[in-house]
Amino acid sequence: MSADRAPGRWTRAVTARPRLSLLIVLLFTVLVVIAGSGVTERLSSGGWEDPNSESAHATETLEREFPASQPNLVLLLDTGGAGVDGTGVAAAAEDLTKKLGEESEITGINSYWTSKSPALRSDGGQKGMITAHVEGDDKEAFEVLDRIEPQLRGRQGPVDVSIGGPVAVRYEMQEIVRDDLLKAELIAFPITLILLIMVFGSAIAALLPLAVGVVAVLGTNAALSGITAFTDVSVFAQNLTTALGLGLAIDYALFIVRRFREELALGTDPRAAVAVTVRTAGRTVLFSALTVAVSLFGLLLFPHGFLRSCAYAGIAVVVLAALAAMVILPAALLLLGHRVNSLDMRRLWNRKPAGTATAEKSTGWARMARLVMRRAPLFAVGTTVFLVLLGTPFLNVNFGTTDDRQLPTSAASRVVQDEIRREFTSSPSGLVLVYADGTSTVRDLGTYSSELSRLPDVVQVDGPAGQYKAGERVGEPAAALDENASSPRALISVVPASEPVDAASQDLVRDIRDTPFSDSAEAPEISVTGPAASLVDSKDAIAERMPWALALLVVITLVLIFLLTGSVLIPIQAVILNALSLTAMYGALVWVFQEGHLSDLLGFTATGDIETTLPVLLFCVAFGLSMDYGVFLLSRMKEEYDKTGDHREAVVFGLQRTGGLITAAAIILSVVMIAIGSGRVAGSKMLGLGIALSVLMDAMVVRSLLVPSIMCLTGRATWWAPAPLRRFHDRFGLRESDEPMGETREVSPGAENARPSEAPGEQGEPVTTTDRVGS
Repeated sequence: MSADRAPGRWTRAVTARPRLSLLIVLLFTVLVVIAGSGVTERLSSGGWEDPNSESAHATETLEREFPASQPNLVLLLDTGGAGVDGTGVAAAAEDLTKKLGEESEITGINSYWTSKSPALRSDGGQKGMITAHVEGDDKEAFEVLDRIEPQLRGRQGPVDVSIGGPVAVRYEMQEIVRDDLLKAELIAFPITLILLIMVFGSAIAALLPLAVGVVAVLGTNAALSGITAFTDVSVFAQNLTTALGLGLAIDYALFIVRRFREELALGTDPRAAVAVTVRTAGRTVLFSALTVAVSLFGLLLFPHGFLRSCAYAGIAVVVLAALAAMVILPAALLLLGHRVNSLDMRRLWNRKPAGTATAEKSTGWARMARLVMRRAPLFAVGTTVFLVLLGTPFLNVNFGTTDDRQLPTSAASRVVQDEIRREFTSSPSGLVLVYADGTSTVRDLGTYSSELSRLPDVVQVDGPAGQYKAGERVGEPAAALDENASSPRALISVVPASEPVDAASQDLVRDIRDTPFSDSAEAPEISVTGPAASLVDSKDAIAERMPWALALLVVITLVLIFLLTGSVLIPIQAVILNALSLTAMYGALVWVFQEGHLSDLLGFTATGDIETTLPVLLFCVAFGLSMDYGVFLLSRMKEEYDKTGDHREAVVFGLQRTGGLITAAAIILSVVMIAIGSGRVAGSKMLGLGIALSVLMDAMVVRSLLVPSIMCLTGRATWWAPAPLRRFHDRFGLRESDEPMGETREVSPGAENARPSEAPGEQGEPVTTTDRVGS
């Protein structure tokens, strides 16, 4: 009873004074614009590692105890042919080192000209490096970089100076993502408006979903600004919220406006039409928002800041999109009434009046549904095989971590890192670092360094006891030390022969962790860090928590879909079909971004791997969106089945009434995601293009072909549930009935016997809406 009455109470609250409701929304929008201003400046481009891992704790300790071991700023000095030992070069390097030293936030300064380290000198001897560590979080480090860059970059006496290193890479990535997001919004909004006009015909109806989307996105920017006060938020979270906010708000608005226009076409009074719409479509929208939010909640089970910040942002935008739709639309639709069909733009390309062809409005989807069900085994098997084949490239996935190659090749920090890869023996930030915490003697450290130098894929080992290669000491320590002298802590640097984070470097990290320091009970505690160690720990954290995240997602999905349908079989089908809808996305990730197909066309550098956390994010987002479309389809099927008890006609009716709507929503969301994917950062491309492909496959293949064929094969058993569960659903489940107890809708004479699928043609109302998409 309360479940039926709650939407009615909400409708009365919002529509009692509709102008006041819209005024409150306007004031809210102004406030969130102010609160969300400058949010991009407070976002981070990190968060890819497990902050609770061994490598993360070791990194924090080394930044404090051995800052020179954690260089995140690189000055690349090009002598232009004079050579690093040429006249005046050392003096120029000394002057640059002095400028860095004047900054209190910069520590651990090292250079070729002070250390004579071969690792800081290019193979040809024409370039050298100065490295340093900038303290603080991203925001603080970026402020330092902003301050010192003008006085360091460019011509400095006999050398040209370029700036690179992790800090410069993250800074430039943030700037590029911010600029790309603005361009994506400028592209997506006008195209979305055009598509909405094509879907609705009416310019007035088309503006409503866009208004809801704008409020949702602006509100989420304010929410992100608040979240940054207590935790780091990834810059990619803003990309996600823009896409989800606009996409989901439009989804919800499409569903609500579509249902309102149906009710008007049946002759229902506008106020009663709003009440029916909120009771049916509005309730489904809230249920859909819950399923998407639950999918994103799974990201909170992972420790990575990138995933957690996307969860915070994603859940916030889902809630705001649903609330905006449930406040703005009932009030606006009541004020507009039949004028929601005003400004029929289809007259520009179609001479027929808007309502003349409406009798044919859904026949295309109905014919397709019946065709699929007549050949159900063929479509079920063929579609499943097709989707599985598309996903097979994912069997060869390699997981890696983000680096400067995410940036376009023209980015200044990317140019520096490319030169380091090409002309230097190793990257200053690509070493495997071993931290010994506890008292140890120089002799013990030498023995341990010798053992490490014998491991596969090790070029050399540097530490307090000297330099070691293949088990032999080849270099003396920087200062003469007594072999029996002890130290409370020590740092050993291992130079890998391979790339910093490839499979060989990861194996090296595991080998080092398996190598004991000594058999003594008083041996120091050994911690391993560096890019490869961080990646190993990140992969282990995801592998450990992924089963729990999947279990949570599956269980909650089963429960929610059962509450929607009252069926035991449909929730199982939903989980399996949602998973199948993701196969094309995962296959494309590997085939395109790991293996490099289409890299020239899309403008990115293939690194041979996929960032470890990205498939997790894509899974939760795409699974939630798939659930979103599934809820819309199943709710209309359930509504018809409850009325008629005819299983086959319920499937036809559901696809007939939502096929165009789901397709339109998927196309509009994919436009937004493709606009995001047109950015210059590879991570944005994977996020945008991956989700775009997933929603299109879900709408056009899974919902259109696989769902009706599977439901045809399962027959009336589709809706079966044991008696105890039926009673539970009768009491607590969601009922998509538009006629709650004791209420009737007000209709015009002659409309009482009209079915929803027939009424538009009979009444002459222009409600072809989303069914025109794909018919």
